[in-house]
Amino acid sequence: MTGAEEIFTMGTAAKGLGIARMQHIVLWVSNVERSVRFYCDVLGLEVSRQRPGAAFLKIPGNPDDHDLGLFEQPGALPPDERVARIYHSAWEVADLRDLARAQQRLMEVGALVGSSNHGTSLSLYAKDPDGLEFEVFWTVPGGVSGRRTALDIDAEMSKRGITPSKARSNLRLTSEQFRPGRA
Repeated sequence: MTGAEEIFTMGTAAKGLGIARMQHIVLWVSNVERSVRFYCDVLGLEVSRQRPGAAFLKIPGNPDDHDLGLFEQPGALPPDERVARIYHSAWEVADLRDLARAQQRLMEVGALVGSSNHGTSLSLYAKDPDGLEFEVFWTVPGGVSGRRTALDIDAEMSKRGITPSKARSNLRLTSEQFRPGRA
């Protein structure tokens, strides 16, 4: 039995390393400044610290030093979906209205690539300027895991007595500024 096989066959008393949560993620990006603009202006993160070629961003109000690290790797190629790699990171919103705002904002900047109702969560899928995929989701209270269905946020809001808003926010950036390969 290999070391990895032993870890997966241990009894429950000896399982795991005591990991409590995932604390942050670090990405290689082709242009740190462009990525900082995207993650701050679209997702609402804030810069905790920055230096040439690197930036550390956090969720506003989070006491952690950072939730997302960005390191510049000039000339980085878009992700190759044919090789083993991380598929996506996921960001949870607290309220269904936040998810609706996220859907609108991601559509406005041309980053939204999909959505899904998982029963336990309602999810939006988007890509950052380097083509790295991420998920923005809302946990459905009392949701039941089942088959994945199409997501209709307006219907989900109406079902919960929330009036959907079609108001658009004032945009600071356009989708052209976030496309891969642009500075």
